[in-house]
Amino acid sequence: MAELVEQLGRCACSEAFSAGLHPAQWSALRYFERANRFSRTVSAFAQYHGTTRGTASQTIRSLVHKGYLQRLPVKHDQRSFRLDLTEKAQLVLASDPLGEFVSAAGALPVEQCSALVLGLRAMLDQVLEKRARRPFGVCTSCEHLGAADTEHQEGCGHHCRLQDEVLGAQELGRICVDHRCRQGH
Repeated sequence: MAELVEQLGRCACSEAFSAGLHPAQWSALRYFERANRFSRTVSAFAQYHGTTRGTASQTIRSLVHKGYLQRLPVKHDQRSFRLDLTEKAQLVLASDPLGEFVSAAGALPVEQCSALVLGLRAMLDQVLEKRARRPFGVCTSCEHLGAADTEHQEGCGHHCRLQDEVLGAQELGRICVDHRCRQGH
């Protein structure tokens, strides 16, 4: 299984020198596409990819320079900034070389795909634990997710207790650096 995972990784990387981007840059664009607003920072990206903040900064700097990412100030901390994809990045992600892997996974029977996801998740969790790294996750399985006060929050029913922010439904499936797995997930 490990050899197959490695071979799939090599196939993915060999096609990832396209659109003037290299594999690390494609990986960064995918991350920022999937990350929630609290996790679109240099530090969170570095943590997610298991790299140094300096290496992450270089990759991000090149993507900002190429017009794929934009730096936006964080409203609660003027020293910090959030990174958002630009329209140019959205367009290039539409032809992401990883798309053929997504299609191949989608062609698998649902039971096989579900079993594969569970097995790969277990492998990843084990490796991250051995390396003393926390796994990222999404809001729907996080202990910080709570109900929002819908009287004051325009009908939205989700709230991140850690960030003390209301979450839109579209944010619930996004990657979060502060994820803490809720018991039973």
